[in-house]
Amino acid sequence: MERRRIPRLRIVSFFLIVLLLGAVILYRWWLPAIGKALVENDGPAKADIGVVLAGDYWGDRIEKAADLVRQGYIPQALVSGPPGFYGYYECDLAIPFIVRQGYPAAAFVPLRHNAFSTEEEAHVVLAELRRRNVHSYLLITSDYHTHRAARTFRYMARKMGYQPAVRAVPSSDRLFHVGRWWQTREGRKTVFFEWSKTVAFTLGI
Repeated sequence: MERRRIPRLRIVSFFLIVLLLGAVILYRWWLPAIGKALVENDGPAKADIGVVLAGDYWGDRIEKAADLVRQGYIPQALVSGPPGFYGYYECDLAIPFIVRQGYPAAAFVPLRHNAFSTEEEAHVVLAELRRRNVHSYLLITSDYHTHRAARTFRYMARKMGYQPAVRAVPSSDRLFHVGRWWQTREGRKTVFFEWSKTVAFTLGI
């Protein structure tokens, strides 16, 4: 019996070594693929409104929304804003930030709420969109967040029985770069946490 096990162990070890070497050699392919899988980009199109999701500390998301307003894709952007930012709602800081860059305040609508997850945020936002009789919207968030956010919003829309057309439009993020996210600590953290949340959402945790 022992003699039969040794060759099998060698075969398994050989294949493990081959897989390891392949992973090392092909890392320029599979590491970017891990990052790309987080991104959904439907591209902009004319819509009733834009939705800027919360969680951006640099202003990249609202800057993307402002650019979409400027280009005429959307007349306004609904800016999601949970509390917890030194006594302010995020939207109450984001809108003045973009107005200081020369964009009209009327183009941005604050949506104050107490949601602290993408699923809770989707419920609040969709309820507001339904109240406004919105039929189509652009979902604007950081590129690494687009796939999970779009899935969450579509799932919640089906659950609520209200399904406006949605297109995911990514903004850039200075801490995440699809082609080299593994080269920085913040990039690695972003991918780890986003994939953890994606798996948790898929499993219903």
